[in-house]
Parts: sequence; structure tokens; C-alpha cells
Amino acid sequence: MTRLHHLALGAHDVEGVAAFYRDLLGLSEQRRHFYDDGRLRAIWLELADALLMIEHTEQALRSVEGVGSGPFLLALSVTPAERARLERALERGGHAIEARSQYTSYTRDPEGNRVGLSHYPETFS
Repeated sequence: MTRLHHLALGAHDVEGVAAFYRDLLGLSEQRRHFYDDGRLRAIWLELADALLMIEHTEQALRSVEGVGSGPFLLALSVTPAERARLERALERGGHAIEARSQYTSYTRDPEGNRVGLSHYPETFS
């Protein structure tokens, strides 16, 4: 079976974006990568059986609203209780919940990537 190996997000502020996913959403840091001159190039975070790689970029930020072309949402699986707890943590950290559905809450990371916290009851096997 083919499985997801990693997702990579480009970020101007690698540390700040990684802190959002690590400190607010609970992903554990796996490793850091540096440029030859010692500057931080990437932080890799554990995302279940995959990695979330926060990679340095100089390219302009892009904002996706609704369903965009290409990747437009990173949805994390949570329980209903975790969803409520994470919503409170996000709002305390200055990250507004911009929309809610019955099963998913939506916010943005520090560089504007849309993030969902979802407990949709579908199972995959």
C-alpha cells in the first residue's frame, strides 16, 4: 500500500511556523536542517506515520480562499474533545477560528496556510 511520506510547507519564518504546529497543535519535532552558513533551513515534525517539513523559502506568501488549485488545506485528525481544547489554545495564541462545520474547525498558521481540525467519522482501511 502506498502511504504519505511527507508534506512540505514553504515558510519565511521556519521557527515560527514550526512552533505553531509543535507548540499549539502538539506535533513533535524530529530534526532540524541548516544551510552551510548555519542558518536554519528546515524543521521536520512528526505527523502520524508521515512528516510535516517546514522548509525555508524566499518566495512570496500566497493566500488560498475556499477550494484553491493545488493544496489548499492541511486537515489534522482530532477527537471532539481535542478539537475544543485546541480551539481554545489557538485563540489564546492569537489564531482565530475563521470557520466551523459540524466536524471541522478552520484556522490559519502564521504564514496563512489554512489548517483544519477534524473529527469527521469516516474510517479508512
